[in-house]
Amino acid sequence: MKAIRFYETGSPEVLKYEEVPTPQPSAFEVLIKVEAVGVNFADIMRRNGKYYPEQTAGPYTIGAEVSGTIIEIGSDVANLKVGDFVVATPSTGGYAQYVSVPEGLVIPLPLGITASQATTLMAQGLTAALSIKHAGRMQAGESILIEGAAGGVGSFAVQLAKLYGAGKVIAAASSPEKRKIAEELGADASVDYTQEGWSEKVKELTDGKGVDVVIELAGGETTGQALNAMAQFGRMVYLGQSSGEVPNINPWDLTVPSHSVTGFSVFAYLGLPELLQSTLKEIIGFVLAGQLDLQIGAVLPLSQAAEAHRLVEGRKSTGKVVLTPWE
Repeated sequence: MKAIRFYETGSPEVLKYEEVPTPQPSAFEVLIKVEAVGVNFADIMRRNGKYYPEQTAGPYTIGAEVSGTIIEIGSDVANLKVGDFVVATPSTGGYAQYVSVPEGLVIPLPLGITASQATTLMAQGLTAALSIKHAGRMQAGESILIEGAAGGVGSFAVQLAKLYGAGKVIAAASSPEKRKIAEELGADASVDYTQEGWSEKVKELTDGKGVDVVIELAGGETTGQALNAMAQFGRMVYLGQSSGEVPNINPWDLTVPSHSVTGFSVFAYLGLPELLQSTLKEIIGFVLAGQLDLQIGAVLPLSQAAEAHRLVEGRKSTGKVVLTPWE
């Protein structure tokens, strides 16, 4: 089968499209013929090796979000069958034509969801939903600031925040085009978070109070500005640093306003399967009811994984970037 691997960390050019053995499922795994692979910023971080929290030895196949059809099941698989259309979160190996995944990380999908749409549901849909409701503890009527609001996670978060009853959703994005997209998705207002002093604009939009919740995606100096834009008892959920810059947060600055900063990784929630499945069913229900628009920004063949990484890493994409293994 064809897969993408890298032998050393670095620029997108380290990604190699090559022939590798087709995996064989263990007793508790299923073999999925992959129809679409989601590209996530965690993939970029692992590939470039700069900030990813784990060391990665090559050759390595990235990819933790796939959709496709089960073509083989292990002897001890109980609740899945050959022919099921599924979405799955393998810990690795998704940038390939086939991948073996433990049964517990595979969820059957209903009719009405395409393979490309399905790749938005796990890492980005669940990240947006759980970061708002679980990690950020947003209550109905509270205000929320969402960075990267036209991107994969951000476009979900804008829509879900409205569905969850946010009093005001403020989108932060780097261009007029991206801010327009966020407002079309339901944001009540938007700000350019590349401009100096943008946090004061956020305070103006909240009558001087600041926002109750921040979904932080940029890192670097943006994080400090976002903290300044928070209300008393405000909660920041730190999802990543698309700028590639590590923020400098002084814990002492959090004390007087009683701010909190919470780290978040959707993969930490794999130990809470009931919460994951109930949240995913909720998201799918919104989609099928026409209340949630799944944003697909670009669909590229697997062989162009390096170009997909350039799009995401250069912050040139809106919505989800998807790879298709069968060209």
